[in-house]
Amino acid sequence: MKILHTSDWHVGKVLKGQSRAEEHKAVLAGVIDIARAEQPDLVIVAGDLYDTAAPSSEATRLVTRALTALRRTGADVVAIGGNHDNGPALDALRPWADAAGITLRGGVRENPDEHVIDGTTAGGERWRLAALPFLSQRYAVRALEMYELTAAETNQTYADHLGRVLGRLTEGFTEPDRVHLVTAHLTVTGAATGGGERDAHTVLGYAVPATVFPATAHYVALGHLHRAQRVAGPCPVRYSGSPLAVDFGEQENIPSVTIVEVTASTAARVREVPVTAASALRTVRGTLAQLAEIEAPDAWLRVFVREQPRAGLREEVQELLPRALEIRIDPELVAASGSGTRIAQRSGRSPRELFADYLDSRGHADEGVRELFDELFEEVDH
Repeated sequence: MKILHTSDWHVGKVLKGQSRAEEHKAVLAGVIDIARAEQPDLVIVAGDLYDTAAPSSEATRLVTRALTALRRTGADVVAIGGNHDNGPALDALRPWADAAGITLRGGVRENPDEHVIDGTTAGGERWRLAALPFLSQRYAVRALEMYELTAAETNQTYADHLGRVLGRLTEGFTEPDRVHLVTAHLTVTGAATGGGERDAHTVLGYAVPATVFPATAHYVALGHLHRAQRVAGPCPVRYSGSPLAVDFGEQENIPSVTIVEVTASTAARVREVPVTAASALRTVRGTLAQLAEIEAPDAWLRVFVREQPRAGLREEVQELLPRALEIRIDPELVAASGSGTRIAQRSGRSPRELFADYLDSRGHADEGVRELFDELFEEVDH
């Protein structure tokens, strides 16, 4: 059978005030084109369909249309909720999804059998997929209680809980003539973050070892980390990565989807297919004179300016580089100018004095900024 594995669409993403709706339309159209060309038997979307738990109607329309289009290629489609998604809201779409022939699992259900999906390809290959949406630490304990496993002790870790839940969902991975698959939205120890993930859900407390997956699985399709990568484990474990760079920390990533070919008796063969529709993200740095000389790339830009702060500097950079979304004083320059400066003491000092001390500590000599602060403070104070 052939599988198209994708994740972390983050539809509805706004980057430094810039909507990426048109990019998302082009990116998902690219994913659909890949599906039409590859003709997979199964499409797995491993979480974070949306960037926010309260997506706009436009974002919801784009996601549902994309899932429908993927289904119309003839593939079975399974999508799970990620940490950015609202699990109950996704589950509220299940009547629509069921009618469209799409399997949608937003949150963990009381019946574990709902997370075990069986299918057969047009060529007769039977498959079974254990689908685990993102679980917070609190709901990981609740899932164990629902599945009537051994009582969760307070000193057990998140990894313990996830391992036991996955063990319950994959306990039927024993038939030799069936392809056994897992999809989940989580962090595996040792994997590299992409740069734009939500920090609270990638710290070590949320990381699980790859040994939580059974050796009998033919392929594990993961979401949550935005960099496409293979993870060492007892079976083939892989992140597909995001099909577009979500934040500037991901500018070195190569957006793609993963194509997997596997049978019940042969190992998974994996390849990446690039998705190139979104604008690239790039960082440039230099003085104003240097920035004026560069050939601006066709990308959204983060600009590190090697100039002392002053009023109007942002506007000057924006005029030189209209696609600059983030403009900051170069951190290396700030570190150099700030070394050895004294820290303002708050006690007994006026706001004007504190602000003046802050400007001095940053080497900010523009009197216009101090005057503007005085005017604004005067308005607020009276």
